[in-house]
Amino acid sequence: MRRVVAALLTAPLLLAGCGLQAANQYTPEAEPGTIQPVAGSEGVQLVVGAKNFTEQLILGKIAVIALQTAGFDVLDRSNIPGSVPVRVGSTSGEFDMNWEYTGTAWLTYLGMAEGIPDREEQYEAVREADLANGLTWLPPAEMNNTYAFAIRSEAAADLGVSRLSDIANLPVEDRTFCVEAEFASRNDGFVPMLEAYDLPLGSPDGVPRDNVSTLDTGAVYTATDQGACNFGEVFTTDGRIESLDLTVLEDDRQFFPAYNVAPVIYTQTLEAHPEVADVFAEITPLITDDVMIELNRRVDVDGEEPVDVALDWMRSEGLVS
Repeated sequence: MRRVVAALLTAPLLLAGCGLQAANQYTPEAEPGTIQPVAGSEGVQLVVGAKNFTEQLILGKIAVIALQTAGFDVLDRSNIPGSVPVRVGSTSGEFDMNWEYTGTAWLTYLGMAEGIPDREEQYEAVREADLANGLTWLPPAEMNNTYAFAIRSEAAADLGVSRLSDIANLPVEDRTFCVEAEFASRNDGFVPMLEAYDLPLGSPDGVPRDNVSTLDTGAVYTATDQGACNFGEVFTTDGRIESLDLTVLEDDRQFFPAYNVAPVIYTQTLEAHPEVADVFAEITPLITDDVMIELNRRVDVDGEEPVDVALDWMRSEGLVS
């Protein structure tokens, strides 16, 4: 009995030490819709992992609800801080499923020097490479949550900019940027982007360093909206873009890689339960940029809970009832 009690007491500490804190475990029951119970799921436990930002929390809850509806016992490991702990959980088999972005896997996990702008080519390259790591990438969603730069819509009209290449035509004093710290140091981030658009950082004819503010992610949106900088780094499926009336500039030289999201399944799990792929085949084709922007907006702007937004969307699509 002492061994059992000790194990129960230390388990949360070990989990926290790995950075795998779970989010709110509450996930409401749903009745089948187009997602139906599958044979052999009863009594089988699957673990779903998700990162700790809005979009991932929503997607994680969608996965939990879907797999529960299909008849599996699901352990929710949402709200994990950072990409690396999620990757460790995935490759070790601690997670059976998580949603991941093609560009993140290619650049961050697999260590490639450059991303691939073509979405299908990027997906195929990641899928092939990760087979050796015991992971199977199911077909990706249309949704592409890549980096971009946005500007206040009224400023876009005043300055006459709609593409990133238009920035080079502006006076140097108007080339002001707000970026987050991670983006400033990434190999698909700020400095290489400026070079791709002939705007070298630190050059008096490019972008002087005094023109750049490094802020927290949320502060970038606020600063851009308030005009503290003309161009703010954003994620293309962030609901705040629409709510703040920001205009996303076209990446007309296709610098930023594709970041399509896809269900990633531990290969041994998929081999034992191939019906898992059928469950996500019902969901993934429905996840577009517009859908994700709206779901993110409901959480970040309207203050709804990710689980409620996830369930409401799944019901609206007939996935569950």
